[in-house]
Amino acid sequence: MAQTPTTIVDELGIALANLADTATGAFTPTLRLGVTGLSRAGKTIFITALVHNLLTGGRMPGFAAMAEGRFIGARLAEYPDATVPRFAYEQHLQSLTAKSPVWPEGTRRISQLRIVLKYQSKHWYAGLRGPSTLNLDIVDYPGEWLLDLPLLGLSFAQWSAEALERARRPGSGKEATPFLDLLAAIDPLKDANDPDAERLATAFTDYLRRSREHGALSTLPPGRFLLPGDLEGSPALTFAPLPPPVQSARNASLYAMLEHRFEAYKAQVVRPFFRDHFARLDRQIVLVDTLRALNAGPAAVADLETALTSVLGCFRQGEANPLLRPFARRIDRILFAATKADHVHHTSHDRLEAILNRLVSNASKRARFAGTQTRSIALAGIRATHEGTISEAGQTLNTIIGTPLQGEALDGVTYDGKTEIALFPGDLPERPDSLFEDGNPVALNFLRFAPPQQLERNASGDVVLPHIRFDRAIDYLVGDWLA
Repeated sequence: MAQTPTTIVDELGIALANLADTATGAFTPTLRLGVTGLSRAGKTIFITALVHNLLTGGRMPGFAAMAEGRFIGARLAEYPDATVPRFAYEQHLQSLTAKSPVWPEGTRRISQLRIVLKYQSKHWYAGLRGPSTLNLDIVDYPGEWLLDLPLLGLSFAQWSAEALERARRPGSGKEATPFLDLLAAIDPLKDANDPDAERLATAFTDYLRRSREHGALSTLPPGRFLLPGDLEGSPALTFAPLPPPVQSARNASLYAMLEHRFEAYKAQVVRPFFRDHFARLDRQIVLVDTLRALNAGPAAVADLETALTSVLGCFRQGEANPLLRPFARRIDRILFAATKADHVHHTSHDRLEAILNRLVSNASKRARFAGTQTRSIALAGIRATHEGTISEAGQTLNTIIGTPLQGEALDGVTYDGKTEIALFPGDLPERPDSLFEDGNPVALNFLRFAPPQQLERNASGDVVLPHIRFDRAIDYLVGDWLA
């Protein structure tokens, strides 16, 4: 897919916004990091861990500036755009470090946070100018909104054809049947009326919600249907896909009404999000809940690949040009991260990365062709388990040890959220392509675990958040700016 289309007005707005960023940070450079991920991928956890580790000097030996003793410290700063909600770092950290810790709520709206990093450059002239600073602006937004970006390149007829084709696939029958039954009973050429539009939109939203619960991701757009915010009930969110009419649709027809609302959704909701936030990023991390898709089977794995390829085609990719950067930003590095690496034994981490590489291979090739560096990693922003072994039938099995969340179930056992268990999650396949083959089921046991119950503290009394390869991710995304 080509990059998201923009108008001349869009490009002018993007250029002016970038110029304003440059002007406000004339003496301190600014790096804008987009934290992206589809539903339940762990965006909130990643950002909370990122900010906390930078503020407290966390244990990150893979972060070169810190390992080399050049990282001096960090502080939170006022974000320059007062109209954008602030990422609730303090509240999320409190949830994770409470006496009975809980995972914080997931992302439901766009939010941003600025953290100022102070460091000593390793270049020869560093001693002459003293310490340097960098504004790290973190942009967080719901994964469902990310899936809306490809809509900008589609007409109502094209989107309807794609959405209905997915809804009619054999694997979608249970979720889509109520919507498809309602659709079959409505004539798209009848006079436009709000009750029919509302019934169709409600049935379509219910279908999207059920699809998400069962692991489908590419079926989700429009994303605001699931997370409407202050747009709930507005005409811009009251439409649904329709089959092509047998004859030209009248302006007063139901088809014309829903087509108009689809175009309004793109113009008034999706396009401003792309223009004001997404098109102004320098770096991108794409968090992927690979294990959840593996648990759901080959169809979910293929669906995840489709969703990632579609979304990543919208990124403004390319090698950054320092001379043009005040006007036009490009994403020059993308990190693909398979989250929840603590849900498998460390001996499976390389296989988890290989699976992620297979899922993003098409998108990654396009990015590298455009001049963008890419890398994949398996990580856990906050580690919820530790490792051990058990003996079974004369075999020693590598296990993970943790407390499953209340309500998690496996082999007929439903956990109470208090009992720690040792779990053999299964072996990830050596050959990633096998995950797309219906005849090769993979026996895996993945559960959701509660946050760590007891956390260490450093010499300053700050909580230490355990992680897996998190420091390597930070070094790849930010490290070269601190050289």
